[in-house]
Amino acid sequence: MIESHLPATIALIFVLFSVLIPAFGIWRSELSQPLAVLGSGLAAAFSIIGFIQYLSDGALRYYFGGWEPPVGIEFVYDGLSGFFIMVINTVAFFVFIHSHHTAKQEFPGKEMPYYALGILMLLGFNGMVLTGDLFNLYVFLEIASLSGYALIAIGDRQAPYAAFRYLIIGTAGGTLYLLGVGYLYTVTGTLNIIDMSAMLPMLYESNAVFAALILMIVGIGVKAALFPMHGWLPDSYTYTSSSSAALIAPIGTKVAAYILFRIMLWLFGIELTDAMAPVTLFVGILAAIGILYGSVMAIAQNELKRMLAYSSVSQIGYIIMGLSLANPWGFAGALLHVLNHAVMKAALFMISGQLRLREGHSDISRFDDSYRKKYPWTMAAFTVAAISMIGLPPLAGFFSKWYLVLGTIDNSNWIFLAVILISSLLNAVYFFRILEKVYMMNPAKGQKSVSDGDRNEAPASMMIPTLILSGSLIVIGFANAVIVGILLGIAPF
Repeated sequence: MIESHLPATIALIFVLFSVLIPAFGIWRSELSQPLAVLGSGLAAAFSIIGFIQYLSDGALRYYFGGWEPPVGIEFVYDGLSGFFIMVINTVAFFVFIHSHHTAKQEFPGKEMPYYALGILMLLGFNGMVLTGDLFNLYVFLEIASLSGYALIAIGDRQAPYAAFRYLIIGTAGGTLYLLGVGYLYTVTGTLNIIDMSAMLPMLYESNAVFAALILMIVGIGVKAALFPMHGWLPDSYTYTSSSSAALIAPIGTKVAAYILFRIMLWLFGIELTDAMAPVTLFVGILAAIGILYGSVMAIAQNELKRMLAYSSVSQIGYIIMGLSLANPWGFAGALLHVLNHAVMKAALFMISGQLRLREGHSDISRFDDSYRKKYPWTMAAFTVAAISMIGLPPLAGFFSKWYLVLGTIDNSNWIFLAVILISSLLNAVYFFRILEKVYMMNPAKGQKSVSDGDRNEAPASMMIPTLILSGSLIVIGFANAVIVGILLGIAPF
């Protein structure tokens, strides 16, 4: 590991722009969106630079105040944190570009608070991923959570209720995590993850350590929307604004998944975790149930945003299942799905926002074959993202599921293998019904007369980031072997 200012620089960018946006936004609100794009773009650029530096030099560390751990607090940019930071900041950059028109339509006059809260939430996400201290992780968790509650409240009439419900449930989850940290501190006397991980193997018989493990997994499971702790998610993603949903849905639960990875694989370790109780198996079972539950519930929805919300419950299950497999293929498949799902879900929620901008709704029952002529590029982007979600080659979604399948075969876990295959069929059901409405004429209604002159695509500032994200699913698919090779090098097995 080498000492570097880069981890702290990334966080400092968000601190700076969380101040600049209100300062300039009060004066001229139209400056809020460009500042958010600039701030997230700088953070994304530094994140990519940091990952390249990590690949050549190893993990990067920053000691606050020059105090080395365990006395001081550190930020660590290693393989796991670097990968998540790249995904988070890059996706947020494209979402902020896309949000210009939807923000004006859905919450006019509130653009400045939206972008300020969005940058503040990203500060929390980045801090959670970069910190090497369990208590500071909780501090950043609360920063991200409070910002997220406010962002969700900006939406339909039901949005404040959904946000309040998430606040109550999310606060309970954060409290459970903090209690777990407190138990660990009482028996180890440190909060540094690396320092604590060296002590825990000698304390695995301690009831306090076991209680801490369970409390932390349950608490973060709430934030990750792991079944059955997902109750806050469907309403939150459905009733919030399209811009907030496109920002929170692709990355919010992924950060919680990161914490589970860090706790179970790096802090406790799989051997220690399973020595105390079959925790990984239990987590895997919950993930498998969540995969099927989310897929079935998605089929029953007529609102596109709500369908995508239940789909998120299912997709987070793939990631947690990969973690529970505790082998290199499952690990690589889970991390690849973090990338794939962030891109897929961002593109799909962006498209939902575009349809709401032009049609005034995203009600699936009202979709018809005129959409393919009115919105040819929008529906093409939707088709690519939907097929990737289903898991058809050569798109990115196929390969993350493929590596998860290899992980289940490596463990001879045929039930989890069946869950992946069945869920892919269920995914096909709820996405192909939309593609059928858009690309196949309904004989009962007849052919609608829509000419090329009736095209009503969203503005270029919305279409370009959507097409880039959708197109990247093809690139990721073809580059999957290179990406997985890097991810296998991160694995702690």
